[in-house]
Amino acid sequence: DPSPQGSLLYLDALGAAFPRALARRGTAVLHWTPGCPRAPAGWPLPTLYCTPAAAGALPSRAAALRVQLLFALRQRALHVLEAGLAAELHDALVALRTEWPRLAQELALGRLSPQPGLPDGVRDELQALLTPDPARAAEVCAECARGFEGIVLRLWPQLEVVVVRTAHSAEQLYCHSLRQADCQGLSFYCPFYQAAGALLGINLWPVEPVPQFLLCPDWAFCEFLPCLANKEPRTMLLDELWEGREYGLVVTAQPGEYRCRTGEVLKVTGFHKQCPMVEPVRRESQTLSVRGESIPEEQFCQSLCRTLRMWPGSRLIDYVCVESSLLGDSSGPCAPHYEVFMELQGLRDLSEGQRYKLDQCLQEDFPIYKSFRFKGSIGPLRLHLVRPGTFTRLREALGSPMPMPRVLREEQLLQLIQGSVIS
Repeated sequence: DPSPQGSLLYLDALGAAFPRALARRGTAVLHWTPGCPRAPAGWPLPTLYCTPAAAGALPSRAAALRVQLLFALRQRALHVLEAGLAAELHDALVALRTEWPRLAQELALGRLSPQPGLPDGVRDELQALLTPDPARAAEVCAECARGFEGIVLRLWPQLEVVVVRTAHSAEQLYCHSLRQADCQGLSFYCPFYQAAGALLGINLWPVEPVPQFLLCPDWAFCEFLPCLANKEPRTMLLDELWEGREYGLVVTAQPGEYRCRTGEVLKVTGFHKQCPMVEPVRRESQTLSVRGESIPEEQFCQSLCRTLRMWPGSRLIDYVCVESSLLGDSSGPCAPHYEVFMELQGLRDLSEGQRYKLDQCLQEDFPIYKSFRFKGSIGPLRLHLVRPGTFTRLREALGSPMPMPRVLREEQLLQLIQGSVIS
C-alpha cells in the first residue's frame, strides 16, 4: 500500500491539477486484490471512494472487476476513475462491451446476479449496498447502444482524470489503446513508481503526458548501476546520478531487508530540488535472448508496432513472446527461435509473407539478430494469432495483480496461450 507521505503528496498534486477530483464519493476503483482488501491511492481520505473494499478482494479477477464496474456505473457524478493497472481498466471496459445489458438490469433492480468467483455471503453483503436505479440503468443502456468510442466520458460526463497506479513498461500498450478509443478526451495520471514491493517515487506533475517520478530518499535505500559501464560498475547513490543516463535499480526497501537488483532500468530525466526525476525504461527480465543477442522489451515492441503498420486494417490488442527453449520437444528439430502470440483486431489471419514481416523488422532493427539469422544460429520467428479474450484469461492465471509479462517463462502459462491459437 502507498505510504502516508506518498498518498498525501498524490492527493495534493491531484487536487491542485483537478480541483473537483477530491469530491466526496467521486472516485471509483478498479483493482483486483485477491484475499485481502488493499488501500487505494488516496486512502487517507476514505470518503473519496464509492467502491466497497470487499469488491476488490474477491478470489476471481473477472468477478472483482465486474462488481467494481457495477458500483462505478451507479455513480454518474464520478470525477476520478482509479485503476491499479491499466490492464484492469482495459479488461473492465472489455467486459462492459459484452455485459452491458446484464449490468444495466442489475442497476435497475438493485440486485447482484450470481456469478462464478462471487461467494454467496459476499454477494449478499455487496447487494445490501445497492438500491434500484432504473433511470441510471436506462442511461447506461442508451450510451452503450450508441457504441463504445468515447464511452467513458459519455457514461461519466463529469470525469476529469483516469488515475492508473502502474502505467509504464507493459502497461503502456493498454494506456495507448484506451486513449484511442474508450477514454478519448481524458487525461491519464500515473502517480506512483514502485519496485521490489516498495514505493520509491511520486509523480508530482499530473498533466504531463509522460510520467516522471521524483525519487524520495527516505522511502527506501536505492543504489544505481550505470548501464553502459566499460568494466564491472560500482553502485552509485542518488547524488551521483547524471541527467540523460540509464541505470539499473538496486533496492533495500527497509532496514534489515535483503538488498536486491529489481531488474528495472531507469532513465534520469532531470532534477527537482536536487532529487533526481526518473522515467522507467525497461524490465531486464523481459529481454528476449536465445543466443545472447538480448532484444529489450521496449525495442521489440517498437519493431512489432512498425510491422503492424504493414498490415492495413489491423489493431494490436495484446501480445506475448516465448523463447523456444520453453517449448521443449513441441518446437520440433529447429534452431532456437522466438514464438510470438498476438491478439489482433481487424484481421482474422495472416499470410506467410505478412508473418515474415516481423522477423524482417527485427533483422533491420537489430544487426546482431540479423547476423545470427544469416548464419542459421537463430531460426525464423513464428507468429501465432489467438482468440479474443485470451490475454484476459492469462492475466487471471497470473494469480496476482502485476504488470503483464511480455516474455513467458512458465510452462503452465504457455499451455494456456497455446490452447487459444486460432491461426
